[in-house]
Amino acid sequence: MPEEQAFSVLVKIMFEYGLRELFKQNFEDLHCKFFQLERLMQEYIPDLYAHFLNLGLEAHMYASQWFLTLFTAKFPLYMVFHIIDLLLCEGISVIFNVALALLKTSRDDLLQMDFEGALKFFRVPVPKRYRSEENAKKLMELACSMKISQKKLKKYEKEYHTIREQQEQQEAPIERYERENRRLQEANMRLEQENDDLAHELVSSKIALRKDLDNAEEKSDALNKELLITKQKLVESEDEKRRLEEESAQLKEMCRRELDKSESEIKKNGSIIGEYKQICSQLSERLEKQQTANRGELEKIRMKVEGCEKCSILFSKEGRLKVLRTPKEGSEEDTDEEKEALKNQLREMELELAQTKLQLVEAECKIQDLEHHLGLALNEVQAAKKTWFNRTLTSIKTVTGAQGKESV
Repeated sequence: MPEEQAFSVLVKIMFEYGLRELFKQNFEDLHCKFFQLERLMQEYIPDLYAHFLNLGLEAHMYASQWFLTLFTAKFPLYMVFHIIDLLLCEGISVIFNVALALLKTSRDDLLQMDFEGALKFFRVPVPKRYRSEENAKKLMELACSMKISQKKLKKYEKEYHTIREQQEQQEAPIERYERENRRLQEANMRLEQENDDLAHELVSSKIALRKDLDNAEEKSDALNKELLITKQKLVESEDEKRRLEEESAQLKEMCRRELDKSESEIKKNGSIIGEYKQICSQLSERLEKQQTANRGELEKIRMKVEGCEKCSILFSKEGRLKVLRTPKEGSEEDTDEEKEALKNQLREMELELAQTKLQLVEAECKIQDLEHHLGLALNEVQAAKKTWFNRTLTSIKTVTGAQGKESV
């Protein structure tokens, strides 16, 4: 159990179960409990009561620790735990049940002992006997089986107070007044001490309250200053917020314009690229047609050369000129004209081939130029997109950073 709960249980037992009354007014209530225990012994164990009366053994000589410590002084804890549980359930009258059960179980031994033996028996053998859990359990069962009514205890309490009043009346008035005076003086001293303690506590509490009040006023002034500074910062932050909102609107408008411009440029570049692609496809078609026509012409010429006996002698199947090792002198004049014609035809074919190659090179140059323009257009579009995105991101970071600093 935590210390706070244990202390709360102690306070509950002392005040609500009446255990505190045992320690007040010179143990007056404790002596009343001893008288009640002796009267219960006279009723439940009359022979043991008569034996104690003959020995001069009174209840306060052996039962004081039972009432003041709830049997915790010498008895084992598992037995004490049962007693405290019964006390919390039934009240302080449980002490009488346990005390009578102890006396009843030890009756035979006590009847055979004298005064000193009985006192020694209560100090050592009785607690030692209940170190056994079985004996302790039997004792608690016996204590629970004994029924002691509150009405009977109230009756014995009245008898005790009546006897005390008779004793006080039999005393000499001077002695009674002196005793009463001493009691009143003790009560007066106790009340004066309590009054001094309360006055000291009051002064201490006033000083502490004054210090707390001064600290609270200082904190209030500091909080008021902080409040004014915060309000000023709030006004500044609102102005800054409005300015940033205006800048954000301007940036959005600018970004929208840039986006529209970039979209228009993208569309324009797309149309240009489409035109370039169309031109390239047309040039490719023309080139393919020209190459096909050239191949057809070359094939016709090759067929003519193969069909001519003289030409087949001069040209190979691949269209190359053959080198003649021993040409005849008589045929030189006859073949000059044919050679010249073939050379002219060959020059024309080479010229057409050169023109075709030139057109092919021009078409490739145009295609490279178009690809270059296309790459530039794509780069411009990406640069425009990155510039717009970077500007937007930078403006957002600037706005959030300024707001974060103001909030800090």
